[in-house]
Amino acid sequence: MFDGRPDRDAEVVFCGRSNVGKSTILRELTGHDFETGKKPGVTRSPGHYDWVAEDFVLTDLPGFGFMSGVEEEHREAIKTDIVRYLETNSEQILVGVLVIDANSAVDIIDRHTERDEIPHDVELFGFLADIDIPTVVAVNKMDKVDDRDERLDALCDRLGLPSPWQQWQDTIAPVSAKRGSIGPLTDAIRSHLHDQHRDDLFKFF
Repeated sequence: MFDGRPDRDAEVVFCGRSNVGKSTILRELTGHDFETGKKPGVTRSPGHYDWVAEDFVLTDLPGFGFMSGVEEEHREAIKTDIVRYLETNSEQILVGVLVIDANSAVDIIDRHTERDEIPHDVELFGFLADIDIPTVVAVNKMDKVDDRDERLDALCDRLGLPSPWQQWQDTIAPVSAKRGSIGPLTDAIRSHLHDQHRDDLFKFF
């Protein structure tokens, strides 16, 4: 089980497959370098960024899913730890951000579905809903796709959200973190914070 979580009552967590750009998004948000690994599975414990004077923490959870060179047993252990972390801290987590790669997410989901497996992204999206954590799907690397609306509609379909994607702007946030384009994500996070009467945290987003 992960340990070392700062003692904070408010938290926003970032989760997703390995190498989808979680740490890049967090760097855009905070100006702080989160530990990133060149190889999938290198980041194996959460990265926390907290403000000493504030009762608030941003958390970068380790990547899950297939990782080249990482044994399945270890991959499953990481996923179990992520699930436990989310469950244990659900009362404090104001927003969960599920980061996916716009370029490959739909193909990966379909591949798992064809094998009668529950795709990790779909599973985690559903799990966050089950434990009542408001969720934003940050669809990263949008600059690499040509069929923007079709791709986002297809993703909504896989997540059980009726298209068109534009009606889910509090849930689906197309971004290009490396280009510094994360406005839809910060807007969606702020919307959920506002719903929970936490406009005081807007300054972080």
